[in-house]
This record gives sequence, C-alpha cells and structure tokens, in this order.
Amino acid sequence: MTTPSPGPRRRRRARRRARASRRGRLLRTALVCAVLAGGTAAGAARLTARTGFAGPGPVASPAAPAPSSVPVPAPASGGGAGVEAVTEPVADRSALLAAAMRAVTVARGAAVSVAVLDLDSGQGARYGDGTFETASIVKADILAALLLRAQDAGRRLTAQERACATAMIENSDNDSASVLWRSIGGAGGLDAANRRFGLTATAGGDGPLWGLTRTTSADQITLLRQVFGDGSLLSAASRAYLQELMGRIAADQDWGVSAAADGSAWALKNGWLPRGTTGLWVVNSIGRVTAGGDDYLVAALSHGNATKETGISLVEESARAAVSVFTAPTASAPASASASARPSASTPPSASVSGPPSVSGSSVSGAG
Repeated sequence: MTTPSPGPRRRRRARRRARASRRGRLLRTALVCAVLAGGTAAGAARLTARTGFAGPGPVASPAAPAPSSVPVPAPASGGGAGVEAVTEPVADRSALLAAAMRAVTVARGAAVSVAVLDLDSGQGARYGDGTFETASIVKADILAALLLRAQDAGRRLTAQERACATAMIENSDNDSASVLWRSIGGAGGLDAANRRFGLTATAGGDGPLWGLTRTTSADQITLLRQVFGDGSLLSAASRAYLQELMGRIAADQDWGVSAAADGSAWALKNGWLPRGTTGLWVVNSIGRVTAGGDDYLVAALSHGNATKETGISLVEESARAAVSVFTAPTASAPASASASARPSASTPPSASVSGPPSVSGSSVSGAG
C-alpha cells in the first residue's frame, strides 16, 4: 500500500482546525448576543454592583403592541437620564363654562359676563364680552390706586384716608368714595394706575361720576390678581389691607360671588346702580372665594336687570357656574369631551350698555 504523502494529511488537519475555530467563534458570538439581549442574573448583579445601574430593561420584540397614544415629550437635551413627563389632556374651561351658563336664567334685555381664575393652577375661563358700568365695584379699584400712589410717595395712608377706605369698602359709602376719587385725581388717576396694573379695557367715569367707570370681566380679574395674587405692584401690606376690608363686608351686602364659596372664606365688593333713563339695574360682584379647598377669583357683571334682586340672582348663578368648571365632577373632562359644550349661535352676547345712566355715581338713591 502506498503511504499518503504528508501534503494531503496536513491539508485535512488544517481544514479540521479551521472548522473547529469557526465553531468556536460562532459559539462565542451566540453567547455574547444572549448576554446582550437578555443578560443573566449573575451578569446583571455584577453590573449593578459596579455601576449602581441595572442596565436596560427587556427589549420589546417587533411583534409587541404599540405604546399608549398619550403623547410623551422627548427628554431634554444636555445628557443624563431624564424623566419623561406624560402630557395629560387639559379641560376646555371656557367650553365648560359656556355649557354651565346655559342653566343660568338671563332675562330678555339683560346681559351678563363672568370670568374666573384658579389661583393655584393659573387656569381661567370667561363667558360673555362687552363693557359694563362698574357701579360700586370701582371702589376696590379706587383704593388700589390710592395705595399705589401712597407706595410711590413712600408714605402710609392718613387717618382720614383709612376712615374713608373702611366706609367705602365695608359699607359701600358713596361720600367716602367721592373723597378718595378726588384724592387719586379722578378718572385720570384711576386710568394711570390701571395701566400699571395691566387693565386694558377700563376707563374712569367723567368728572365726579366714578360709578360710571366702564370695565370688562377680564379686566376685573386682572385687578383682583393685583389684590390677591402674586407678582403684584401692591406691597404685601397694601394687599393684606385691601383683602381685610373686602373680607369684612357689611352683612346686608353679603351676596354676589360669595354664593360660590363653600363656607365663609370669601372677600368681595359689590356694586348696584339703577339707570335713570330706564329704571333697569346694573348689578356687579367681584372677589375671591374658596371652594373645595382652592381659591378662585371671580368677576360677574350684569346690566339690564328689571330689579336689583333679579340682578343679584343673575350674578350669583353666574358665579356658581364659573366656579363649577373647576369643582364639578365633569370639570376634569378632556377638551375633546367638552367640544359639544361650546356656545351655539343662539347664545345671547353681552352687549355694551346703550348709554350712560343720567345719574351721579355718588348721589343716586339706592345705588351702591
């Protein structure tokens, strides 16, 4: 028998070694892939012990269901493992308020506008537009303007100013309001202060007629934020003083936005004024109320009321409707769920007053 030459044997051994080497590489690759995909308990424990981070979670397979449709914003840039915040749907408060106001009785010829602001969240809503005469709610604005002027001069209110302020706010005294109206420079002084406060649609009444100052519910919320909110031009002492007076309203004037409070935690200023030409009433109420443990600023303005009593009922119902968009169970409904609550074309607008009453803002019998 012929002995095979050493050349072929070496080639067969070389091929066997090559196959073994390839099998080894494949085995090692498979092991590495297995560790990367799922890891092992021991490997994860060692990784956690070394770094304090247990590594990535399980990798979803291509067939896994899609994640929830709740939008999640991308992590902020700048490195690090940021926490992904889930964006919750936000209720359309104005749509909810429009729906709530459908249950409020507005007499033919009357008009109402109401605005609300949640002091905690900063969310708000408004129903109705147009401008309204202030009647005596302007007294809160007069005192805010007086306090701002005193701050600018680096002084405190005089004893007379404090006496007038107490009577003007707590008892809605008209003579005291006229004294302080002159002290601030009348309409010019009020308008100058309001520009600094951020009111954009309020104009002081002509001459001595402070009660004929015209405003909007949105502007009244802006004023209330100066009295009850943060970032005010008024000092802490000035805000506390005005808040105290508005919280000590005479018992016969405890009506209006206080109807939306769930207890005695409220501070307000009301205004009421009969129109000399028609006998119809302007009835307004502004202030802060506490409901469900939260504080709300509310402004309810109305005109064209047949009587003072019907006007009071209108602003009270409107104030309750405004606060309900935050406190009622449906107040947490997402915007899509409240789309049908938007006002229809038949919703009556709050038109502007057709003309100023032929009365004085300080001498009208029955006005406040």
